[in-house]
Amino acid sequence: MRSYRPIRAIISGGGTGGHIFPALSIADGLKEVCPDTEILFVGAEGKMEMEKVPAAGYRIMGLPVAGLQRNLSPANLALPFKVMKSLSMARKIIREFRPDIAIGVGGYASAPLLWCAEREGIPTLIQEQNGFAGLTNRILGKKAGCICVAYEGMERFFPADRIVITGNPIRKDIVPADGKMKEEALEFYGLDPEKKHLFIMGGSLGSGTLNKSMMKWISSGRPGGEGMEVIWQCGKYYKSGIDSFMKEAAAADATLEKDIRYFDFIRRMDLAYAAADIVISRSGASSVSELCAAHKAVIFVPSPNVAEDHQTHNAAALVRKDAALLVTDAEAPEKLMEEACSLIRNEEAIRKMEKNIGELARTDAAGAIVEQVYAILDRTNTGEKK
Repeated sequence: MRSYRPIRAIISGGGTGGHIFPALSIADGLKEVCPDTEILFVGAEGKMEMEKVPAAGYRIMGLPVAGLQRNLSPANLALPFKVMKSLSMARKIIREFRPDIAIGVGGYASAPLLWCAEREGIPTLIQEQNGFAGLTNRILGKKAGCICVAYEGMERFFPADRIVITGNPIRKDIVPADGKMKEEALEFYGLDPEKKHLFIMGGSLGSGTLNKSMMKWISSGRPGGEGMEVIWQCGKYYKSGIDSFMKEAAAADATLEKDIRYFDFIRRMDLAYAAADIVISRSGASSVSELCAAHKAVIFVPSPNVAEDHQTHNAAALVRKDAALLVTDAEAPEKLMEEACSLIRNEEAIRKMEKNIGELARTDAAGAIVEQVYAILDRTNTGEKK
């Protein structure tokens, strides 16, 4: 039986909840096996990890690193200077914290930290969440001690002998809902047990396309939505615009405010999943993993605004197994809510999708990654190279 000694670990990455929540799950896993382990997060200044990580009880330091803007933005002119400063700061953080291992979870914040760690001789581990690896992880993976992935076929991007399929770490409270949990969820959100329930989530930052689809459906009189209530995560960026729209729409629809509950951010995701008969979601890797763990019938609308179109790859992997439906971003405003209203009344299709998606769940990904962390350190201590 393995003995879990205290270690010092840096976990780097972020930008969205899809990177932050897996990182927090890994940190929790390390603390669970050894409470004396010391963990430092490194993220990007001004991004949501600078708020979410301290709220979870961990220390974080920010780097001024930023991503390349796809359009001709003046911000790109400052990028080389931000990268150089971030590399200098990352080197200083590593030398002062003296980590035993550096863990990267993706996003541009992880690049300078892991790059410097590799050059300081610190063992590294990468967690790649998507079915199509991002450029940062593809570069860092050449020297990483282990690459933990969620999908098969990742030999296209990483050395095959260092790939371990662990799945994506998720929040521990995401589980298939039993009757008691469903009852709690309906009460928490003030929903009618006699109605069908749709949960729309656009990721931690919200989705303009999903919001547009909802507003078009509401403006059209909510066709097919009889006997249905909605939990709608619209995103902080879009909230004020949705407020204005809903106020105007409610003046012409007396039941709107009762049937649709909208939020900028969902803090009780476990209960939102539990309340839902079906879910509409972007197909970021963390969302996909949580939906598998929750055993939820889902319609994916992959975001086209991501590197290498990886959300389409993520969703397609489930669609091929009859575990989800897919509506493209371009089709969504015209087709999405029609599909949702049809699916929510098809009990047979829902049960089939719930069964198939549940079979894809990996619920102990964080524990599997913790095992790989200690395996790397064991090899490092004995001078062994995998």
